[in-house]
Amino acid sequence: MAALPQPQDDSITALGEMDPRRLGRDEFVMRLDAASSGSGELDLSQLSPEQFAVLVSRATGEQLKAVLERPALREAVLAEIFRRMSERYTGGTTTGVVRWRIDTGDELLRWECELDADRCAVTRDSAAEEPRATLTLPPLEFVKLTSGNATPTKLLMTGKLKVSGDLTFAAALPKLFDVPKP
Repeated sequence: MAALPQPQDDSITALGEMDPRRLGRDEFVMRLDAASSGSGELDLSQLSPEQFAVLVSRATGEQLKAVLERPALREAVLAEIFRRMSERYTGGTTTGVVRWRIDTGDELLRWECELDADRCAVTRDSAAEEPRATLTLPPLEFVKLTSGNATPTKLLMTGKLKVSGDLTFAAALPKLFDVPKP
């Protein structure tokens, strides 16, 4: 894969074109922070799913960890991933609620996805329905998993992903979303 051109400015478009491998950890964080709008919120919705997957795959673990340690940037990244889940859902016969617990070490961030044949409805915190499966993992591993840069099997085997509830349902989750390949 050819190297991505370096951005000419700090816009979100330039962010989608930058190569994190050419940046230090702090510069990568600074570029993400600079791509924030005037309100201080990072708008990742302008990046294509493929650009987002490449950005994550080319960033080092230290760069991503530094981004996810900043609450405002972490919230922007997680919110965008969950927003895209409803768009990337392929549907099927599998139904149920998936509870995601993102463990930052200081707090547990909760999101839920209610899946049915036609849609994936995402909510923050808890829905009324009991989850069919609960997945708990740190923010870095969540970003890697949902961007196609880590496998659930590897995360389970290394103890970075914990699953409770219906394990068969949880194992089928990756097949229900069209995750771009980095």
